[in-house]
Amino acid sequence: MKLSWIRRRWLDFRFGHSLYLIFALSFSNFILIFHRLLIERIGILNEIFSNLWFFALVFVILYIPIAIGIGAFHRRTQIKVESEQTLRNNPFMARNFRMLIDIFEGKASKEDIEKFRNLLIKIEKQFD
Repeated sequence: MKLSWIRRRWLDFRFGHSLYLIFALSFSNFILIFHRLLIERIGILNEIFSNLWFFALVFVILYIPIAIGIGAFHRRTQIKVESEQTLRNNPFMARNFRMLIDIFEGKASKEDIEKFRNLLIKIEKQFD
């Protein structure tokens, strides 16, 4: 039980760290480095963007719509491919879908159906 709790906390830590904290830190770091290594070294750009806060504001105003456009393109063209590959590499999901097909076709035993039901109940309880 403790090991399961520790593993869930480790997963929570990784999600919080990689999806939120590192995203914010890397975004800020990118702006700072970009300003320092490019803007400050090119005279005309340094005159326009000498204030870091002004540069960060302009950068964010331009960057967010570009990132949204790229993300929308990715969603329309790549998500299907990624989802298929995820399914192909996830034996748990493949087993669950196979079990559903077996149930619909009447090939699953009562014992298999009960095991599957108990597994789903266990998963549901984790999110209650």
